[in-house]
This record gives sequence, C-alpha cells and structure tokens, in this order.
Amino acid sequence: MRDVRVVLIGGTSNTGKTTVAEAVAERLGFEHRSTDGLARHPGRPWRTPEHEVPPHVAEHYGTLTTDELLASVLDHYERLWPRVEELITDRAGAGAPGLVLEGSALWPTWVARLTVPRTAAVWLTADDTVVRDRVRSAGRYEEATDAERHLMDRFLTRTVRYQARMLDAVAALGLSRVDTGGGRTVEELADAVLSALAAQVGPGR
Repeated sequence: MRDVRVVLIGGTSNTGKTTVAEAVAERLGFEHRSTDGLARHPGRPWRTPEHEVPPHVAEHYGTLTTDELLASVLDHYERLWPRVEELITDRAGAGAPGLVLEGSALWPTWVARLTVPRTAAVWLTADDTVVRDRVRSAGRYEEATDAERHLMDRFLTRTVRYQARMLDAVAALGLSRVDTGGGRTVEELADAVLSALAAQVGPGR
C-alpha cells in the first residue's frame, strides 16, 4: 500500500469500525487506536454486566431532541479535531510507527482538508436496519425496561441521522466508503478497506 503510514477509518456507531480497524492494523503491522480514547462524548446509554448508565448520560439522551443530540456530538468532534489532526501529523512523519485510527470523530470534511502525506482514509457504512439490530442486540433491547429502551431509541435515532449527514459529505467530496452489511466476514471487509486505500491519491480519494 505504497508508503501509507496512517490509515483513517470513519463511520457512525455500530458499523464495525473497531473490529475492522483491528484486522487492518494486524495485516499492516500498525498500532490501532480509537478517537474515543482522546476524549469521550456521553457514551452508549445502555447497561452491560460491567457498566451502569451514568445519570448525566441518561439525561443527555433522555432530554435532548434529535437535532440537539446531533449538534452536541458534532460540536464535540469539532473541538477534538485539533488533537486528532496533531496525532495524524505526528504518526505520518518519517520513522514514526504506523497507525490505524478509527472513530466517528473522523468527519469527512475535515479529513478531506488534510495535507498530511502518507495518509489514507475510508468510511464504513451499514444499512439503518443493520445499525438498529446491532444497537438493540448490544443493549439487550428485548430484556430492557421501557425507560432503557427509550434511551437506546434516542441513541439510535441520532446515530442514523449522523450517518445520513456523513454519507452526504462522503458523496459530495468523492471519498471512499465500504458497506459492512451483507454478511461479509471481517477478513473480507479488511480486504475491501485495503483495496480502497490502495487506490487513493489523497486522504479518502
């Protein structure tokens, strides 16, 4: 894949970014990191055996409109972008270890403006029904209370809205995307991502 040293994998929640990024990183011998590790927006609003939903997260999803939820997360990503860009620039430098960086914070418009060499990007997408099923499976929707289902539904509505706007930006800018639905294996998706990256002459193109 020529001299690419930083691979960027964007996409909304529950499109398989982490799993695919790990596979791509292993193939390339690169480190894998998530933008979530730089600064966390209110996380996923459902319980797991190790995690209860904090009150501020429940309030966030329970009280804001869809437009407000989307604006909140995009504002967070915009504030985070200088740190993301700094990390990309550092790791694209000669002699730096290779990096696969994934996360929803990799907004297409900002990535397309990058002038950092040795960098390539792709966005993962999935049909809305696939995203819904993954969210509901992760949150054990059928076992959840009405209140818990409401928070999951609000998260899902924001996630779908985010993807729709992201897809508009990807299409308008002529950037690369890979759909993660259709029952393809992780290895097949990693192949598709690497093929998209190999054809690029700039971040995402």
